Formats: sequence, C-alpha cells, structure tokens
Amino acid sequence: MRTIQVYHYEAFSSIPGKGNPAGVVFDADDLTEAAMQQIAHAVGFNETVFVLKAETADVRLRYFTPGHEINLCGHATMAAMYGLKTRGVLEEKDAVTIETNVGILPIEFEVQDGTWVMEMKQDQPRFVPFQGDVEKLAEAIHLTMGDLDLSMPIVYGSTGTWTLLIPIRHLSAFAKMKPDSSEFPSILVENPKSSLHPFCLETRDSDAMMHARHFSSPYSGTTEDPVTGTASGVMGAFYLTYVDQDTQEVDFIVEQGHEIGRDGKVQVNVRREQDGMDVRIKGTAVYVREMTVEIGS
Repeated sequence: MRTIQVYHYEAFSSIPGKGNPAGVVFDADDLTEAAMQQIAHAVGFNETVFVLKAETADVRLRYFTPGHEINLCGHATMAAMYGLKTRGVLEEKDAVTIETNVGILPIEFEVQDGTWVMEMKQDQPRFVPFQGDVEKLAEAIHLTMGDLDLSMPIVYGSTGTWTLLIPIRHLSAFAKMKPDSSEFPSILVENPKSSLHPFCLETRDSDAMMHARHFSSPYSGTTEDPVTGTASGVMGAFYLTYVDQDTQEVDFIVEQGHEIGRDGKVQVNVRREQDGMDVRIKGTAVYVREMTVEIGS
C-alpha cells in the first residue's frame, strides 16, 4: 500500500465547515490516472484536484469526482490556488495560468479583508435546450410544475462542465427540494451525465442576486455540491443570454449551500465580447486539515 497526503480546503468561504470541501494533492506528477481516481473515491468529496507540472502554463490541474474525471471544477481550482499561494509555491505572482482539460485559463490573486481571493476565467459558455419531460424533471427534485419559472428556458449550460439550469419561481421551494438522482439519466435525454442546477432570482442575503442548489450526476458518486463555481459562471452567461439581452456586462453574487448548512458565496462577472463572453468567478478558501489516504502501490 502507498500513503498519499491530501489537503482538505473549503472553497467560497473563509470559515472551516462552510463552503465547498475539496481535496488537494500537491506534486501529483508520479500518480497514474487510476491512482488519482482511487484517491478521489477514498476522499469522497465532490471533487479532489491534483496539481501537476505543466509545459505551457504555471501548473496543470486534473479534477476527479469519486466516480470519474471532469474537465473543470471551480471550487477545487479555488482550493488548489489558495493552497499553492499560502504554501509559498507561487511566490510573489499576482497572476498565473492553469492548464486544464478545457485549455489554459488565467487566475489572478488579490487580498480582500486580509485573505487571498482568486479570480478564475472559465471556458466560453455553451447552451443546449432541454427537450425532455419537464414534469418528470420537477418531480425528480421533489417539486411541482408550479415551482418552476417557465418564463425562462430550462437549458444545459457549460463553461467547462455541463449542468442543467432550472429556473425556480420562489426561494421557499429550495428548502423542500430532495433529489432522486437515480431518475436523472432517463430524464436528461440529451445529456444523461449532466448535473442539475436549480436557481432563482430571490435571495436570502441582500448582497446576492441569485440563489442556487446543485445536484450531482449519479455517475459522480455524490449527491449535492454545496457551492458550485462553474455553474455560477454559467448562471451569469445565462442571465445575459436569456434574461437581459441588452446589458453588456453583469457583476453579481451567487449564494448557495444554506439548505445543507454549508453556505458560501461566489462573485460572478460576465462581459460580452465580439466573439463570445468573458466569464469569470471570484472566491476565497480556507485550509481545514491534512488527511492520509492509502492506495494500492
């Protein structure tokens, strides 16, 4: 057996026990893909990120759920970048680049209220209409048709990872949501491995513009993601695409995680450009503890 050190961070919060937990494995170049998957499964968080050397960027990041590798993960990126910065690996750099499965993305650092805040650029947004059974979709998260806000479209969205954006009428509906994730693949006929991301424009906190929950694909081996970085970026692109087509730029806060006691916040900025949209998210993180995982050698 081989022992691996995994560092537990919480992303999108500066308070341990809040936000979104991520496992970070530094100096992971000697690990095989199978070993990375084994570690992520043993850790059990929604994502574990592996930090590797890169030829064309400052670092390379690979992201694994307990069930499979994904192309991009916002909260795990925040965790890894916060870890590298606070461990002194990135020295005095205010900006770095990360190599991911969706390409090379820039990360910028700044200090807010005495803690590091990372800004992450995401991939170009893409949307695909949902054409499945809307009533069955609502039932799969324990809602009725009346809970859905059908003045906005239900669409799959991606800035690196696909999720189904489901507009909800009122904040009160979020407390009664209960995912039956085994039903997701048969309902998501266009993209059976997609996660679900219900959201609304009513919020608990006055500084936020959107409230959300995030229910994982059953293939990932997890149930709910407390605070979701990539989906928050997609929500900004959704807003400019479907809600306000005249605005050139939107800057707002997404709140998430309250219903499971892991609330956190993501700052989102999306700007229209000639050839698409510039999607960025900001957030912080906090170190929690070091863990050891044993895998087959």
